Amino acid sequence: MASIIPALTTTQIAGLDTASIAALTTADWAAFSSAQVAALGTSQLAAISTAGIAALTTSAMAGWETADLSLLSTAQVRAIETADLVALGTAQIEGLTSAQVVALSTAQVRSLETADIVALGTTDVAAMGTAQVAALATSQIDALTTNQVAGLTTAQIVALNTAQVVALDTSDIQALTTSQVAALTTAQVGALQTADVAALQTADLVVMSTAQMRALATSQLAALDTTQLSSMTTAQVAGLTTQQTASLTTSDLNALTTSQFAALTTSQVAGLTTTQISSLDTVDQVVLSTAQIRALTTAQVAALETADVAALTSSQVAALSTAQVRALETADVAALETTDLAAMATAQIAAMATAQIDALGTTQLANLTTTQVVALSTAQLTALVTSDLNAFTTSQFSALTTSQAAGLTTTQISSLDTVDQVVLTTAQVRALTTAQVAALETADVAALTSSQVVALSTAQVRALETADVAALETTDLAAMGTAQIAAFATAQIDALGTTQLASLTTAQLVAMSTAQLAALGTSDLNALGTSQFAALTTSQVAGLTTTQIASLDTVDQVALTTAQIRALTTAQIAGFDTADVAALTSSQVAALST
Repeated sequence: MASIIPALTTTQIAGLDTASIAALTTADWAAFSSAQVAALGTSQLAAISTAGIAALTTSAMAGWETADLSLLSTAQVRAIETADLVALGTAQIEGLTSAQVVALSTAQVRSLETADIVALGTTDVAAMGTAQVAALATSQIDALTTNQVAGLTTAQIVALNTAQVVALDTSDIQALTTSQVAALTTAQVGALQTADVAALQTADLVVMSTAQMRALATSQLAALDTTQLSSMTTAQVAGLTTQQTASLTTSDLNALTTSQFAALTTSQVAGLTTTQISSLDTVDQVVLSTAQIRALTTAQVAALETADVAALTSSQVAALSTAQVRALETADVAALETTDLAAMATAQIAAMATAQIDALGTTQLANLTTTQVVALSTAQLTALVTSDLNAFTTSQFSALTTSQAAGLTTTQISSLDTVDQVVLTTAQVRALTTAQVAALETADVAALTSSQVVALSTAQVRALETADVAALETTDLAAMGTAQIAAFATAQIDALGTTQLASLTTAQLVAMSTAQLAALGTSDLNALGTSQFAALTTSQVAGLTTTQIASLDTVDQVALTTAQIRALTTAQIAGFDTADVAALTSSQVAALST
């Protein structure tokens, strides 16, 4: 039968006892007008069944007074149909208690209009379950006020899906507390818009875990300003992926503090682009550890600015691999400080290309250790111009190996400073090629010590130019072995001066060939002392030319032994003038053959 409710006045409705209220059917409740609903008292409200609440029409729902609505039990609130809930005004929604809000089903929550969402108190929103929060539409999320967002619990924050995170306004992200930011999942972090990331406060940024930081896309990381980047912890910096660090602009990279730079992993360092490397501030570069330096690729090393290379510490330079050393540009090598260069290992020095060695300045070369000098290849040494080679100290020169000495070019040899040449060891001197010996300046030959002259091989002796032979000091000449004297070419013998010839020992004279003696001019022959003449072998005497015999000083002739007289040829005897024959001693005359 039809309900009698429409016929009742609001006064009659207000007079119904709770038993009567409870006895009303859903059809009765469906017949209630908004005015009749508004007439219900507190006790009557509590007596309404959940089925009765559900049966109320949307127009009747509008009759709820805010104070009355707040008296509904959580079960009654849950019984409100979504269409009826939508019909409630924002004032009515605002009047809901936190317990009533929590009681709303996810469907009811999702049915709330954005104005209703805004009307909820921050405590009401904070009281919502994670399922309710997850049920919110993106438009509802977008409608949340910054205070409501800031009031969300960390559990509610975690419950947000990525679409909801995207729906948050930048101001909402900026309003997040450090606890809320720290609670974001990596998926949520990845969903943040670049403007949102840029809006993060430094206090919020520093609480993010390394996993959260790694979840940032390169575009998100690029959105961080220099202040934000410099506020990151060293653990966060070290946790970035190589792709993330490589995506930083040069200004962003240089915004990192020295502590942050020092915290970079070797993989991160190796992943930096050459553009980033070339733009590094020197103050950041010098804090790189030796492990970080060693991690640089050859392309990165080549990209270093010359000023940056010059700023490297000795430890950093010593840490460079041989491949990295070879990657340095010649201008970089020229900029190395002497202390850094001296700290380099022999393998590093040996790895330098000839162009790099040639780029070293005289001061740098003079500061190489003797061990480093010994490590130089012959190709590296020959790459040095004469002024660079002469920059070597006497200690460095004496440290050269015989192979290094033998590898010097004739131009280098001819340009050697005398002070450097005289410190060469006898082994180094003996290692010189005949071409090198021939390249020696006459003054250099004259400066050779007696030990160095004695060390010359017969081939080296023969390579001396006649002017060099003429410049030999008498003490050096007298120290030469008989084999060295015998190795002289006739032109070299002829180049000897009378003083030099007079200084020869009798053993050296005896070692001379007949051809060598025959090459002497008459004045040179007469420069020989009587003891030297007396030491000549019979073969040497017999080999003298008739011109030489005819020009002999009488004092030299009378010193000839009877064996030497007997060795004279008839042509030589015929060359004696009357005075020479008259000067012969009785023994010499008696020694003449028939």
